[in-house]
Amino acid sequence: MRKETLNRFKKMFEGEKRKLLFADKILRDEFSVNADDRFDEIDQATTDMEQSMRMRLCNRETLYLKKVDDALRRIDDGIFGLCDLCEEDIGLKRLEARPTANLCVSCKEEQERREIHTAAGLIHKSQGESFSKKYA
Repeated sequence: MRKETLNRFKKMFEGEKRKLLFADKILRDEFSVNADDRFDEIDQATTDMEQSMRMRLCNRETLYLKKVDDALRRIDDGIFGLCDLCEEDIGLKRLEARPTANLCVSCKEEQERREIHTAAGLIHKSQGESFSKKYA
């Protein structure tokens, strides 16, 4: 991959990281709950639902931050844009569409086929292969 392209991705990832860290601080500051927000059962339910949504957002942003950090590490190691499985080029169009991608299209499609075709049905990828093998 050309040096200008790598620098463009690196700047983009560094900007994303700054935004995520700033947003994380704001989200965490808003996690506090006032006693007035729990006045009755309806208020309690609404507050609980809002807290649940904030936690989901925070978890998603944490996972994305890990992917951004991993992409920055791959840039520094000189392996950004190479598939983790087959070590072929991922392709610029795929990286522009999904900058944190670490698998080429072929390997990603194969991974998705394996996720779908298990004895137990669809096993979510966040549970990992060891979980899938243990319970499949």
